[in-house]
Amino acid sequence: MTTTRTLPWAPPNTEDIEPLPVGEWWDAISAPTPVADRALELLGGRSGAVIQDDTYGKTYWLIGIDTARSWCIRRIRLLTALADETTLLGVPPVSWGPEHRTHWRIPLGPNRYLTGTDQLARALRQAVDEVLGPAPDGRQLCHRCQLPTDEPIPIAIEHTGSVAATTIYACPTHARHHPRDTVAQAAAMRRALDQGRAR
Repeated sequence: MTTTRTLPWAPPNTEDIEPLPVGEWWDAISAPTPVADRALELLGGRSGAVIQDDTYGKTYWLIGIDTARSWCIRRIRLLTALADETTLLGVPPVSWGPEHRTHWRIPLGPNRYLTGTDQLARALRQAVDEVLGPAPDGRQLCHRCQLPTDEPIPIAIEHTGSVAATTIYACPTHARHHPRDTVAQAAAMRRALDQGRAR
């Protein structure tokens, strides 16, 4: 049985999720779980420990402190210590598996702790391209909050009497709550790809 006694760090509790400050033992990378699924396939056995939060549809890798500050990958977030506030990550007990909504998707262990950021960045960039499709050209207005977003997500296609159809976008926060229209999303991604080729 794997123990955590040989690890430089282990979750301090065995009862429940504990919010722990990032930037003290590790930083963390957050990705939407569908993107993380593909990134994990690409990483194979090279991934360190991974936390999955099914409540919010997020997956987290633990990485070395200050090893990803220059990253800029669509829909990928770096959780790190900030000068003026504390950032917390909910960490489950080391024994929690998929029977819990927040669990260790790849268990923490002596040979599975931090993930190397070079290989993780490559896997996430490819996964984002494959899962989310090409990035829309420029900022778009979120259909729900009516604010511009730098990370528009196609959620539907509005058909009109004309030949041209309008893609409807949402910001990442509101896209999570929009009913999935996979046909519309696929068509919107295809249109974005075709427009990119035409330029």
